[in-house]
Amino acid sequence: MFDIVVPTIGRPSLRRLLNSIGRSSGPRPGRIFVVDDRRDRSAPLELGLDADLGQRVTVRAGRAAGPASARNIGWRCSGAVWIAFVDDDVLVGETWLDDLARDLRDLPGDVAASQGRVLVPLPAGRRPTDWERNVAGLATARWITADCAYRRSALLAAGGFDERFRRAYREDADLALRVVARGKRIVRGERRVTHPVGAADWTISVRLQAGNADDALMEALHGRAWRSRAGAPRGAYRQHVGAASAAGIALAACAARRPKVAAIAAAAWALQAVYFAWRRIAPGPRTRGEIAAMLASSVAIPFAAVYHRVRGASGRRGQLADRARAPKPLPRAVLFDRDGTLVVDLPFNRDPDRVEPMPGAASALAMLRAADVPIAVVSNQSGVALGRVTRGDVDALNARIEALLGPLGPVFVCTHGPDDRCRCRKPAPGLLEAAARRLGVRLRDCVVVGDIGADIEAAHAAGARAILVPTAVTRPEEIAAAPLVARDLEHAVRLLLGEEA
Repeated sequence: MFDIVVPTIGRPSLRRLLNSIGRSSGPRPGRIFVVDDRRDRSAPLELGLDADLGQRVTVRAGRAAGPASARNIGWRCSGAVWIAFVDDDVLVGETWLDDLARDLRDLPGDVAASQGRVLVPLPAGRRPTDWERNVAGLATARWITADCAYRRSALLAAGGFDERFRRAYREDADLALRVVARGKRIVRGERRVTHPVGAADWTISVRLQAGNADDALMEALHGRAWRSRAGAPRGAYRQHVGAASAAGIALAACAARRPKVAAIAAAAWALQAVYFAWRRIAPGPRTRGEIAAMLASSVAIPFAAVYHRVRGASGRRGQLADRARAPKPLPRAVLFDRDGTLVVDLPFNRDPDRVEPMPGAASALAMLRAADVPIAVVSNQSGVALGRVTRGDVDALNARIEALLGPLGPVFVCTHGPDDRCRCRKPAPGLLEAAARRLGVRLRDCVVVGDIGADIEAAHAAGARAILVPTAVTRPEEIAAAPLVARDLEHAVRLLLGEEA
């Protein structure tokens, strides 16, 4: 029913996680894919597995490119219906496997993922430090992959994690936003994992500001309102800009020998730094070490935050153009031509018994249905206008095709002749527009599959993508002009599913 994927950089906590999974009661996972994302893999991972768990664990080599890349490697190795992602620094409870199975059981088809609950143990008898409060935020965070199970079909449809996110920061929210945008839901389950607070020095809060670069990419990908949709707090970035600006003005005024302006700007910066530091000191234990760490880091954080945001904004054009690392989502719908594409083209055929599917048509459509990709048929049938067949004949043949190939989705037919100048006859886009409206998708998210140039031209006119599957009647110039050419229908669908390059 489910496999587990654990990306790791070789932390000692990995062994403790795997042991906690081994002790947990409930149905065993089919496989556990541990993706070794260390830069240096000269030494083996310390797994410490028992016999039962050991035969289920497979270690895969990562690219040392971050958790998004590692998770993609893991889930693409799996054929399970559900993929449970677990971070290597958590511990699962004694009933976690039971609870996971219960959370996933009988979920409706519109649910793409089940989010687990994260518990962060804080010290008893004293107030938590700034770092401990930071980690405790995981308990209320939305859509994090410390424990989140996705349907494999949803991952396939969304194209998986976006590998342009190199840190463990926004890659989970980015995936969730894309999944929700496809009309799916993410629900919260009842299972729990524990996330211990690891050791960290005073510079950790400064180093974490690198995430501001990812925020710039999130804004470019999802718009300025992405935080409200993802439930991500805004933080203090605006205050950081004010503090860094005041410091910059003070330095510039000193260089220009404007002491009054420099003094005012320096005072403004100092007030903001003290206020920011106190906000972090006040809820904590207020020990000498904590106060010193907060004072030092509070001075550095605004500059680090602004630097990384500017760096992210200046580099996002290159990131957006990096198609190799970008996710490759499935089309929202595939619109098939009928004659010459799904079935052998017999001009003006009126006999359902003469219908012959094209090679690979049944398996190609089955693959799309298994991937939960809607399909439709868009077909020119000028024989009706010419009096060679009736609309009833066309409908009877469509019913026979569906009996042979399975559900076709909505079927849209243009019965006009070549000289009628209608908007629906391909290469005009009318049939495609009607199909997209019925399916509730945008044409730019659709792919048209056909066998002649008119199919490709209709896709271009509608703003959809296109794949040409040539037959004996396809002209060489049509093949040369097609943006993508497949050997046959199975090959075309494998290209759409990302199974072939």
